[in-house]
Amino acid sequence: MLNQAQQPLDMMFQALSDPGRRNMVERLSRGPASVSELAQPLDMTLSAVVQHLAVLEASGLVRSEKVGRVRTCTIQPDRLQLAEQWIHARRTSWEKRLDRLGDFLAETEPKT
Repeated sequence: MLNQAQQPLDMMFQALSDPGRRNMVERLSRGPASVSELAQPLDMTLSAVVQHLAVLEASGLVRSEKVGRVRTCTIQPDRLQLAEQWIHARRTSWEKRLDRLGDFLAETEPKT
């Protein structure tokens, strides 16, 4: 069963698992863009781009606003902090384990 606290993180990693969506996030990291601007370099239909944007919006990574006939998307960089914190915690844990292993190996190294 999905842990409620992990659900936003799971949705974010799921959203970032697709190369097309990562491409969109990368483009939006340089500034807001319309849906057609996001679709231009991608080898997919406009309908597919809209579906991918829906996944990114559901994860909280992207927000869109429609003004007239143009839908403009922006990245929500604060949402990336959730993934950054999770990755940092994993890295810190492994660094501590490797430090302990290094200490153990240094202590048990045969003296010559």
